[in-house]
Amino acid sequence: MNQPLPFAAGHNGRPAPTDLTDLTDLMGKVARGDKHAFSALYDALAPLVFGIVLKVVRDRAQSEEVTQEVMIDLWRQAARYRPETGAVGAWAATIAHRRAVDRVRSAQAAANREQAQAAREHTTAFDEVAEQVETRLESEQVRRCLRGLTELQRQAVTLAYYQGLTYREVAETLRTPLPTIKTRMRDGLIRLRDCMGVTT
Repeated sequence: MNQPLPFAAGHNGRPAPTDLTDLTDLMGKVARGDKHAFSALYDALAPLVFGIVLKVVRDRAQSEEVTQEVMIDLWRQAARYRPETGAVGAWAATIAHRRAVDRVRSAQAAANREQAQAAREHTTAFDEVAEQVETRLESEQVRRCLRGLTELQRQAVTLAYYQGLTYREVAETLRTPLPTIKTRMRDGLIRLRDCMGVTT
């Protein structure tokens, strides 16, 4: 069954050397597992199958692979062939065309997946860079705006928002009455908001 594909240059793509009228008999023998009959069937149909596949796939190496797959299909499905449904060549041509279309669709789907993956990776990389730049700009702006606060406001805001302390803990840390801390933090946050251009 490992027959070389008889794709001689300039072949007209028609079955030879077996007469087409013998193909039905050959299929019957192939269906019964006759390897010699399959060899003859292979020689007769492989060029036809290859020609059909090549027109769809348009790549010689892939067309040869698909032709091999079609010939294997013919071997495996020989028992399903019914002469009354059409000629052996037409049946082989149908299988060949279907296989060729499947190969093209599969190749296109793979290409689409690769493009989508590349796009995702590019978008992710871009988003990460953009986020880092934005975070850096924001942090620099925050530092600049913090410098515009009073010492007590800056300390209170820093302890509350960067170290996660409560108002009461900030008051205890700075040894300042709680109402004073609340007032200074409120005033400091308003100044920060205005400095950073945040609208509410």
